[in-house]
Amino acid sequence: MACGTGSDTTHSRPSSSQWMKTKRCAARKTPARFLPFVNAASCVNTQQSTLASDLSRRQTLQQMMLAAAALSLDATSHFVHPRRAEAALVQFPAADLRNSYYLVRAGEGQCEADNYVLTNTVFKTSTSNGLSSTGKRQVARQIVPALRELDACPDGGCWLWPSITQRSYQTAEILASLLGTGYSRIVPEYSFLDPRGVGSLEGLTYESANQQLQEGDLLSPNWRPRLGTDGTPNESSQDVLIRVRQVMSICETQWTNNNVIIISPDSDNLSILQAGILGIDLRRHHDFAFAPGEVRPLQMAAEPTAVVSKSYTCRNPPKCF
Repeated sequence: MACGTGSDTTHSRPSSSQWMKTKRCAARKTPARFLPFVNAASCVNTQQSTLASDLSRRQTLQQMMLAAAALSLDATSHFVHPRRAEAALVQFPAADLRNSYYLVRAGEGQCEADNYVLTNTVFKTSTSNGLSSTGKRQVARQIVPALRELDACPDGGCWLWPSITQRSYQTAEILASLLGTGYSRIVPEYSFLDPRGVGSLEGLTYESANQQLQEGDLLSPNWRPRLGTDGTPNESSQDVLIRVRQVMSICETQWTNNNVIIISPDSDNLSILQAGILGIDLRRHHDFAFAPGEVRPLQMAAEPTAVVSKSYTCRNPPKCF
């Protein structure tokens, strides 16, 4: 069969002899003098393409391995060098805290104006626990000026931490408006700042209940009033200390270098907190009693107390008995 011709029109696979003949025909069509150059150039181009492809794959693999190693190192660095935990319970006595604290007893409540004790948590949001007309005036004319004099909320830059007991939260709302903080800086406390549960003393006049609480607290930080029949909690000063320590620990974990205004519905939360911070025997916490609408900065243990003559050194605060 001549090159480029043939009578075989079948589509079957060519035999080995036919394949060799086709190859010889293709070689004859290329002038002999060009064959060495054509073959050489083809080999060079093929080798360069293969090398370039291999190099590209190698570089890609190296980059992927480096990226994977970097991600793995970043992920494990937190386990090899863990960050120091910032959350911790505040220890009493305390000589230094991260924030500045201002203690505020809410303005007079309606139950206080009517002269009966109301500490049952069922009535925290009752109107009987709301501010009286006198209490509202105390917030505007007494608490706000005192906080401004202490520079407790410069340019509205402070946090208000009230109990959700009605008179405390209403006090916070008035302060937010008059001090310019806005409601977004009110952080409601749902349980740790509840008024001290007085058990069977619930419903008595404030004078009678306070007298019995003071006499009992002088016996031991673990003394509790008798349990009543209406479900009102009966708490010791030690119980209250545990609650207010939680408040301080949360604030110290949440903020640094901020001013925090703690607004309590009663005096015991604040007086027990102050005694604990100073390391004074809890049996004497009534020396730091707050009247409705009263404001004081929290004193640190390194600072002299205002009632030194009424306090004494406790070797193992707050268990001093």
